[in-house]
Amino acid sequence: MDQIAIVILNYNGKSFLERFLPSVLTHSEGFPVYVADNHSSDGSVAFLQETFPEVRLIQLPVNLGYAGGYNAALKQIEATYYLLLNSDVDVSAGWLQPLRQLLEANPRIAACQPKLRDFKQPQLFEYAGAAGGYIDYLGYPFCRGRLFDTLETDQHQYDDAREIFWATGACMLVRADVFHRLDGFDPRFFAHMEEIDWCWRAKNAGYQIWYCPDSTVFHVGGGTLHKSNPHKTFLNYRNSLAMLYKNLPTGHVFLNILIRLVLDGLSGGRLLVSGHWRDTLAILRAHFAFYSWLPFLRQQRNALAELRNNRITHPQIYPHSIIWQYFAKGRKTFRDLRKNQ
Repeated sequence: MDQIAIVILNYNGKSFLERFLPSVLTHSEGFPVYVADNHSSDGSVAFLQETFPEVRLIQLPVNLGYAGGYNAALKQIEATYYLLLNSDVDVSAGWLQPLRQLLEANPRIAACQPKLRDFKQPQLFEYAGAAGGYIDYLGYPFCRGRLFDTLETDQHQYDDAREIFWATGACMLVRADVFHRLDGFDPRFFAHMEEIDWCWRAKNAGYQIWYCPDSTVFHVGGGTLHKSNPHKTFLNYRNSLAMLYKNLPTGHVFLNILIRLVLDGLSGGRLLVSGHWRDTLAILRAHFAFYSWLPFLRQQRNALAELRNNRITHPQIYPHSIIWQYFAKGRKTFRDLRKNQ
């Protein structure tokens, strides 16, 4: 069994593999590098076989998305830790060791992430993970270094290692046994929010999620599905509601989801007025998809009841509305939010 398996999930990302895989191989510290291909049609598999024969290739028969793709691939890999890495991430020397040391020092840490900075504007934090993930009580995710579309410049203001709520799926080191014990990612999510959902389950089970500032990677972002794509809007809104229903403690689930549905409606109206009617339709589709999932989600919620009852609240859940703080109060940075508490 390998101590660390570096696993890159690929779907039509040949250009990213060509650009970033060499640095991953150079700085893999002797650990094996896997590419799990989600049935790409851009020649990724042939390219890997011809150019990088040292890469361990896993070919999936269909595109299972981020969630299902990693679930299927990781069942075929034996390792103590999995390093889940997007194909559009640039790494450098020394990026892996601090992450491993953090998990080895504390067996209660189920997963951790490095500092994510923007590949195109390296002085900025990157949207997908920045300096560690949080959510507010309504399930809206944000990061230290990134609130909505406001990206902070990295001025070493977030250089402290700390427990966070969720680690980014763009680059996350996770304990293999814990990943499988918690049944991996929810395959119904396909993509988006699945890592937050998994981290929430891990925290309810008594584990911790951490941010490691001593490791830095650079993320392009939007490599598979651009943020302007309405399908991305659909996945984010649907999966966020499903995540809340599964994981919120008893006594909070119905009111919080009702508030979310209202806010989603307001968001859809704002998008419609601004000319983004396809995103408005995506939000409507997301709500109906969530309603159709309720019988299955109810079963999942019942199965997770013991975990929720053990750990009802977490300090990393922001007790106020991030939407109100950001848009009404003008608080644009994580430090501004903390001043309100």
